[in-house]
Amino acid sequence: MAAVLRKTQQIRSIFRKAPKNPNFLSFLKPLQNPQTPQEPFSTKSSNFPEYEMPSVTWGVIQGRKEKLVSRVIICDYLKSIGIVPDELEELELPSTVDVMRERVEFLQKIGLTIDDINELLRKIGIPRARMGEFVKNYPQCLHTSVVVELVPVVRFLRGLDVEKQDIGYVLMKYPELLGFKLEGTMSTSVAYLISIGVNPRDIGPMVTQYPYILGMRVGTMIKPLVDYLVSLGLPKKILARMFEKRAYILGYDLKETVKPNVDCLISFGIRKEVIASVIAQYPQIIGLPLKAKLSSQQYFFNLKLKIDPDGFARVIERMPQIVSLNQNVIMKPVDFLLGRGISSDDVAKMVVKCPQLVALQVGLMKNSYYFFKSEMGRPVKEIVEFPDYFTYSLESRIKPRYQRLQSKGIRCSLAWFLNCSDHRFEERLQGAYIEAESSGPSFSMGGKLQLPGADIVSEEENESDDEILYRRTVSL
Repeated sequence: MAAVLRKTQQIRSIFRKAPKNPNFLSFLKPLQNPQTPQEPFSTKSSNFPEYEMPSVTWGVIQGRKEKLVSRVIICDYLKSIGIVPDELEELELPSTVDVMRERVEFLQKIGLTIDDINELLRKIGIPRARMGEFVKNYPQCLHTSVVVELVPVVRFLRGLDVEKQDIGYVLMKYPELLGFKLEGTMSTSVAYLISIGVNPRDIGPMVTQYPYILGMRVGTMIKPLVDYLVSLGLPKKILARMFEKRAYILGYDLKETVKPNVDCLISFGIRKEVIASVIAQYPQIIGLPLKAKLSSQQYFFNLKLKIDPDGFARVIERMPQIVSLNQNVIMKPVDFLLGRGISSDDVAKMVVKCPQLVALQVGLMKNSYYFFKSEMGRPVKEIVEFPDYFTYSLESRIKPRYQRLQSKGIRCSLAWFLNCSDHRFEERLQGAYIEAESSGPSFSMGGKLQLPGADIVSEEENESDDEILYRRTVSL
């Protein structure tokens, strides 16, 4: 009996010294939930009793009323040792006060002080509510020096233009950054990305979006991927723009994902000389489960749209986002065209010429088609020959230009007055410029994106918003 009393006095003396700050309670989340009711227990260590582990159970299974009663008892216990449980309203607590007492006792035994936790929270910006999750993902932070090891990493991230409010998010996503040396992998990966043309001001947003790039080795991960994409015909400047917008592309595995996907594109009929153009339009394509997606879409296009594999390959070349487009979305514009009396063969030809058709809103297509039939009074054959008509804005491009043509009594094809910039259209109206109708933009392997006739267009010529809208790839 005397031994029991002495043990009780020792426990009370420990909790009389407990810190009066509730912040550390975010660490008290259980490691697991038991499937059957068990009595709380502790893992004993005869060699190192000062580091006895807390119970791995969360108490016993209780009903709603029992949980409320236990919660009141636990809160009373926390108040008795100087902890204000007001911040624990949305936090699940153990079912018994004994389990809670074990948690508090363990945190004290491992030497975790409230001052250390507060300093860590203030320096690295981890929300208190998520501190437990952070320590679970990166327990090394408990014995890491804040001043010597943590603060320099945070300063390094701030130097990369990572916003202060995003520091916590970055470290929660990739806590291993706190263990990296600044002069090692982090510095070299940033330096290499800048060397290939990435804007230094975009490094911060890239790290925020995909912090894992700071842990990638240049020689074994980043450079081999860049070299391979350059060998396909993608200039480094275009790669830099791709990485700035989608930093996660750097995480694609070269041998397991990228190379097999390029081989898959070729096996489905995409020409080698346009692979670079396909990747530039839709960079995510090199990281998708591509074989399954292409097989599914190719079968769908053949069954529903009567487009053969060769025509499907031309569609992918012009609009690679098709591989990820929902088949129900594809059928809506197709059904609209079929409902206007256009044959299925002509619809197939239109889709192959202008794959953007299958991503358009049917409501806008209806308005454009009504104007084409009622105001312009032209045969449907012209739309079949120039399906791009539906991709232009009715109010800002089609109507104004058609009215200008009517006022001058000019009769021309749809492509002649729509497929050009505002400046070029004015030149055509004045008769100051005459050219044969040309195709759309083309991608030169290993070079820049060039437009036919670009050598005779003034460099000061500015494209209208509609022209830019027409030329850009439909974003999904």
